[in-house]
Amino acid sequence: MTTPRRLPKGGEQGDFFAPTSWQSLTAACVEVARNLGLAVETEVYVGRRIWGARRRIDLVVTDPTLRRSLGIEAKYQRTSGSAEEKIPSTIEDIRAWPIPGLVCFYGPGFSTNMRSFLQASGKAVELRDLETWLRLYFVLPAPRGGFAVPVDAPGEDASEDEDTADSSRPRASSGG
Repeated sequence: MTTPRRLPKGGEQGDFFAPTSWQSLTAACVEVARNLGLAVETEVYVGRRIWGARRRIDLVVTDPTLRRSLGIEAKYQRTSGSAEEKIPSTIEDIRAWPIPGLVCFYGPGFSTNMRSFLQASGKAVELRDLETWLRLYFVLPAPRGGFAVPVDAPGEDASEDEDTADSSRPRASSGG
């Protein structure tokens, strides 16, 4: 198993691993969830796919007090390639799960078009946004200082002003 690298302090949300493989992305997702006090099970089998293969959810995150669960499929892509072609079927497969689910993705190999597709699907979140997503889904308190505004990813237009910024991202509140 590849040893994950740490992100520099002051980087993305929280202090999680900068994954270098699917295994380390899964470990980073587990760390984010457990740091929020959520229970995590990995490699959970839930029935079969239409062609007979066993259906597996990478992570099932649960808040025992709310008795609410969320499945997470981890998708890492180091280089561009055919793995991207499987993502739409993964999004479709999540609909057949017995619990709500989403894809957590990370890696330099995702094309701009695939990143846009994933973000627009409403069923995917980048690793850097996972903590915020889990806090909102499980109705957990905001971190001290409010939700972090993510640093623009490479290739994003950093010249957007507040009027045209993505309104789907949480913004830090100005008062209490």
